[in-house]
Order: sequence, then structure tokens, then C-alpha cells
Amino acid sequence: MLAVVGGEGGGIAEMEKDFDSKLRIQNPNGGVQRSKSFAFRAPQENFTIQDFELGKIYGVGSYSKVVRAKKKDTGNVYALKIMDKKFITKENKTSYVKLERIVLDQLDHPGIIRLFFTFQDTFSLYMALESCEGGELFDQITWKGRLSEDEARFYAAEVVDALEYIHGVGLIHRDIKPENLLVTAEGHIKIADFGSVKTMQDSKITVLPNASSDDKSCTFVGTAAYVPPEVLNSSPVTFGNDLWALGCTLYQMLSGTSPFKDASEWLIFQRIIARDIRFPDYFSAEAKDLIDKLLDTNPRKRPGAGPDGYAALKMHPFFKGIDWKNLRAQIPPKLALESNVVEANDGQESPWNPSHVGDGSVRNNDGSSGATSSSEATAHVTRLASIDSFDSRWQQFLDPGESVIMISMVKKIQKLTNKKVQLILTDKPKLIYVDPAKLMVKGNIIWSDNPNDLSIQVLSPSHFKICTPKKVMSFEDAKQRAWQWKKAIEGLQNR
Repeated sequence: MLAVVGGEGGGIAEMEKDFDSKLRIQNPNGGVQRSKSFAFRAPQENFTIQDFELGKIYGVGSYSKVVRAKKKDTGNVYALKIMDKKFITKENKTSYVKLERIVLDQLDHPGIIRLFFTFQDTFSLYMALESCEGGELFDQITWKGRLSEDEARFYAAEVVDALEYIHGVGLIHRDIKPENLLVTAEGHIKIADFGSVKTMQDSKITVLPNASSDDKSCTFVGTAAYVPPEVLNSSPVTFGNDLWALGCTLYQMLSGTSPFKDASEWLIFQRIIARDIRFPDYFSAEAKDLIDKLLDTNPRKRPGAGPDGYAALKMHPFFKGIDWKNLRAQIPPKLALESNVVEANDGQESPWNPSHVGDGSVRNNDGSSGATSSSEATAHVTRLASIDSFDSRWQQFLDPGESVIMISMVKKIQKLTNKKVQLILTDKPKLIYVDPAKLMVKGNIIWSDNPNDLSIQVLSPSHFKICTPKKVMSFEDAKQRAWQWKKAIEGLQNR
């Protein structure tokens, strides 16, 4: 099993003990045995982070990061989800983590990401998930500008197929969006991120009494641009919530942007409530009709949620030609590949150094654990921090207890010259850029939660501007993380 918390402190140990007790039942002889309901398919292993060769970042969340991880002894590649125990405990996210682990263990469908095993150390929890080398569907939309109708039809059909299974077992995902739709190396879709999942009363998925995403079925979760109006009006969650998000996602596939996009979450919500949707002229009549029906303000009228179930959705003219029985045997669209950017050595991000992750222990060549230095003993300060450039050089710019949210080597574009700097965003919050050669702070961008005083404009996947009343700074991120910078900054402003 995945013990959700543990390692240090009485409260943490008590929560771990409580979770363990919920997974066990007393047998008639007084002993303790594992409940058959919770014979996990994905075991908890005694691995350490040093058992893996860590690569590029797949995604960043509020209390977790997902990184490509290759098991050194087997060569198997996983998407390793690394979760911060301290944050989970502090922000009362324990039930979310438990539920995601339990649900993923029981789901079995080719369109859903698979969980292989879990492990933990003093500071972090780890889930080894199926690696989707094609990245996020969001990336495909971004790199192509927008998808053709045939491409969108294929991806939407695979999402429909997976959602039918998810809803059929009594689950509501609640965060369907292009970022949570992963693409395999072959080009097929898999739904990921079940951290917001809701179990219905008649669910076929077995959950623990204390492992639920929330006590109120109308609790707001999800992402602003994909949230249905009924959730904004505090109505109970239904399967129709996911179908609304599917409509938004299909619109984004075809147009390159979400249907209710606006300058702020508040404006997005106003457009959703008003159902202010505008269709581009190049949308086919069938695409417009399907999206229009999926974005019905009445969740029961959305195709897939009505009395005819998913048959009504699959029979829509937009899906004409889809072979639902052999869906994943069809040839997927050709994937767009991320630009192969070659950087100078001083511009490359440092590889992961396992000594800065988890317990901070480093294995000697003989396999034993070496002693940890004082800096490693306090590595928890940035244990999840700069996963994409986990280098001790940047720790000197952090205050005690401060963690890095985003970090990247970027070009600061000026009129006469372009200079490479290390751009660092922390949870303080603090936004600075550092000279990577001299290891000196070259600029401190004054933080503000007010978008009028601090905002970020994305010009392309690699170019963005950070705007303040006194200055506008242009940056180029060769790793094409402009949108990640925008989401990270705006996420801190809205927390």
C-alpha cells in the first residue's frame, strides 16, 4: 500500500497508522489480515529515488511534480509522480492522495493511465505511472496551432471511450482538459490525473471511508476554463460535468484555444455563466452541433448524460466513420515533435542529482548509504523545488523554508543584447533572475497578487513577457515553457 504520510512527527505517524488500519480487518482468530477488497495490484516497493535515472519534467502541480524516470536495473521507463508529504499534510490533501492511489489501482482500461507501484521516503511519496512519450494533448494543440477535424475526431473518440468506462464504474473525473490527456508514443490518448476524482454512491470502485475527495458533492474543483456552470452555481456534481469539459476540450482542439478564455478567472466564470461562446467560421456544422450540445447549461441534456447514455454521444454525426469496437486499432494522427533545441553548455539545465531528493542520502559504489552532509540534511527545503534544474548552485538564493516553483535557463531579450539568465520563481512568492556564470542576482521583479501590477503575456510557446507598471521584460525559454511560466505565476497570484 501507499502510506500517505510518515517518517517524522507524531501527527504524521498517526495518520500513516490510521491509513494502514483502514486497509486491514481483524480475522476471527484475533490476527490481522489484508482485506481482499484492498489487495492492491500496484504494490508498495522498497525502492529509493537513487534506483532511478531521472529525466525531463512532464508536469508540475501544487504539491507534486511528474518526471520521466528510468529504473536503472530493468531499463523500464515510468512517469514518476513525486508528492511533497509536508505540503500534503499542511494543506489537508491526504484524502485526495489516498483516493487517487486507490482509484488508479482498480481502473483497467487502455484509455486510462496505469499505476505500476509506489514507494516513499522521509519527504516524498512516489507513484510510478505509465509513461506517455507523446506528452500532453495540450502540447500537440500548441505545436500545431490547432488540430484538423479528423485529428480532433480521433482524439475525442478515444476520450469518449475512456469516459464511458470511468462513468460506467461510478466515477467522475472532474478535471478533463488537454493537459490531463496524455499521448502515447504510438499516438493514443490516455486520461491522467485522478486527484480530483469523485466517487458516486453506486460506484463499482472500492474506496476507504476516509479516502474521498470531499464531503460535499458540490465542492469546486477543476480548472477554471473547463468548469461547467452548475458547479459555479454550487449544484451537485454529475457525470455531465465531464461532458461539459469534453466539449471545451474539443473546441480547443479545433480552434487552439478554450471557448471561454479571458483575461482573468472572474471573467472566464462570467462568460461560462452567460454561455458566451463564439464558433469560428471554419468549424464544420457537425462539430458546432456536438460542442453546442455538450455545452448545454442543463447537464442532463448533454450527449452521454441523458437517458440514452453514451449511445447518443457515439451516434452523433461528428463521429461518423469511427469504429467504436476497434477504436484503438485505428491509425492515430501523426504527432508533432517538440523542437530539437541545441543549447550551449552553459544554457543546458543540469540533470537531476538524486542527493538533493528524498532523504538526501547517496549510495556509495558498494551499495551502502553514505553519510549526509549538513546541506543534504536540510535538502527538504527544496526537495521538490527545482526538479528541472536541481543544482545546489541555486539553493543560495532561497531563504529557509522557501521552495522553488519554477526554474529555467532563459534568454532575457534586450534591445542590443540577449543574456542568458536563470529565472527563478519561489513560493515566498519571489521572482528573480540570476547570472548563471557569476551567480549573482541580476534582477528582482517586484511581486504582486494584483494582475494590474504583475502580469505575464505569452507570445509563443517559447516567448513571454513579464509586465510591471515600471518595466516590461521579454524572455525566451528554449524549452518552450512559456505557458508553464504563465500558469505558475498566475497560480501563485490566485492561491
